[in-house]
Amino acid sequence: MKKKILMVYPETPMTYWSFKYIMKLVGRRSAFPPLGLMTVASLLPDSFDVTLVDMNTEPLKEGAVKQADLVFVSAMMIQKESFERVVALCNRLGKTVVAGGPYPSGSYRNIAGVDHFILGEAETILPRFIEEWERGEARPVYAGETRPDITKTPPPRFDLVKHRRYTTMSLQYSRGCPFNCEFCDIIELFGRVPRTKTPSQFVAEMDALYRTGYRGPLFIVDDNFIGNRKNVKELLIDVARWQKEREYPYMITTEASVNLADDEELMDLMMDAGFNKVFLGIETPVAESLEHAGKKQNLKGSLLGAVEKIQRKGMEVTAGFIIGFDSDPENVFDLQIDFIRESGIPMAMAGLLIALPDTRLYRRLEAEGRIIKETSGNNTHTFSTNFITVMDGVQLASGYKMLISQIYTPKEYFGRCLTLMERMPRGRAGRGAYSFWTMLLVVRIFFSSVSRQVFSSYGKEYLEYLAAAMRIRPGMFPKAVKLALFGYHFFRITKEILAADDLSASIETMRRGLRNRVDRALAGRLEDIVHDLFALDREVFGKAFIAAARKKYRMLHDDFRGAIEEPMRRLAEDVRAYIEAMSLSLRKTLEARAPAADSLREMRAYCRALKLRARKKYRYLSRDFRVYFDEALELFERRVDSLLSDYEGRYRV
Repeated sequence: MKKKILMVYPETPMTYWSFKYIMKLVGRRSAFPPLGLMTVASLLPDSFDVTLVDMNTEPLKEGAVKQADLVFVSAMMIQKESFERVVALCNRLGKTVVAGGPYPSGSYRNIAGVDHFILGEAETILPRFIEEWERGEARPVYAGETRPDITKTPPPRFDLVKHRRYTTMSLQYSRGCPFNCEFCDIIELFGRVPRTKTPSQFVAEMDALYRTGYRGPLFIVDDNFIGNRKNVKELLIDVARWQKEREYPYMITTEASVNLADDEELMDLMMDAGFNKVFLGIETPVAESLEHAGKKQNLKGSLLGAVEKIQRKGMEVTAGFIIGFDSDPENVFDLQIDFIRESGIPMAMAGLLIALPDTRLYRRLEAEGRIIKETSGNNTHTFSTNFITVMDGVQLASGYKMLISQIYTPKEYFGRCLTLMERMPRGRAGRGAYSFWTMLLVVRIFFSSVSRQVFSSYGKEYLEYLAAAMRIRPGMFPKAVKLALFGYHFFRITKEILAADDLSASIETMRRGLRNRVDRALAGRLEDIVHDLFALDREVFGKAFIAAARKKYRMLHDDFRGAIEEPMRRLAEDVRAYIEAMSLSLRKTLEARAPAADSLREMRAYCRALKLRARKKYRYLSRDFRVYFDEALELFERRVDSLLSDYEGRYRV
């Protein structure tokens, strides 16, 4: 009987790259399939029955876990929370967990609940693990000592996923990058010598994908597709031939270094092969920051000129930008905004610098004593880094918020889209972009965009943008609409990010009000303390204040409500500390008083009023907030009852 392996890909939280706000609009559930697990599955012996659950497209059910002999989990750092939930479920059901991928490879020492770690590339490690596991001798940690020859890697198991659930399918051509950027973990995972598949091998993978019936966008996931220029040029000739024979079924995108702009032949070959978009790691227009980060390939010419050159060849440029380098000047935010505007890069992914484990940046900052916590891997939703920055943290956070709120206004975004379309060459742009198989998707995108954006708060700007796009490049109107729909996602997610931060700031205001009262409570008179408790209702937990916070919370997308969990926990802790301080102060005050019938009646009335007021305030809280204050309410009532009981005891004496 075949052993059963369940492969699980944890859920990715809402990010700029997830495009979750538009998935349902285009009839999809996720942007990309879990290519890593699909590749690992192809390496397993035929004696195993493999199933794959991508939690971004379907829920993980207990029944599927119970049936498995082994559960393989792969994750990136940003999937940490979902990863931990998967591991906890497997532990509860008594299933053996095998973990690999970027997050476990870099942080396995801090991960609990995993039975076996596969660190690095699976080709040289997995066979040894399977052999030893079948003998009952599997070790906790397996690490590769050599880089595998990926010309021997079999095609991914496309049969394990339903391609109709994804907007884009993925393939890999190479691993590794020749550059040495300080903050990058890719060279730590895959090395600095790019290893490539053979042209015939890669085309065979395209054939395998083609046979599934999939047509549309294809993402070559290489972190630097042009790391080995000689080999990639040979590949592109075969890919172009394959695409032409099938009337360009795939619109190809990839990632590359900026020096792509220096090679005319390479860009022409990419266009001929059906590439229509490339992601560049631009990071920053500040030369000193690029120098210190080791990104010297970005210093060899004009970055704006390089972007424009690639665009004029016919490829849209998307790019990553980073804030928080040690050398960033105070006006770096304005410099980034100006660069992004002039570059005509619609999808400009700006984030704060984070120090990923096992990178040169992490090791340097750790040696300098500047690492303060483990990163979540999300550098766009939390307005802080995991290390002590040279720039003041408050200034960095406020500048970053200003940056994203500026670049993702409809005016700025649509302006960059129009700049891009003005630069795209006539007659050649879009080669391979619109086959018969993708036209239905284009039509759906059009109606989704119009229905959501014409009657939005920026409807006028949207219509003006479409009209301008039609004037500039009528042939690119479908692309203009697609970019507008991406804008719908960017506008919404930026609004949510800032709203979550605003709510966190409101919670912090409550905390400050509590902390200011703790000192007063320890030295106050009984009348002042009770008055302070009632005043707390109006000032810190006032009805209007809580109503405003509740409204902000309800307006947040579910994926962003988790952003306030930690601030709410801290607030609940401060509430408990306040209760303890108030109780101590009341006890000291009462002990100094001589018990009397009048004071006992007064004390009973105070206690009843306090408990009723607390209960009323608790009921007024949103159900989503109450869970944080259950313990605080119970503690408050216990302390009030204890005080009254002690006072009554003293009165009887």
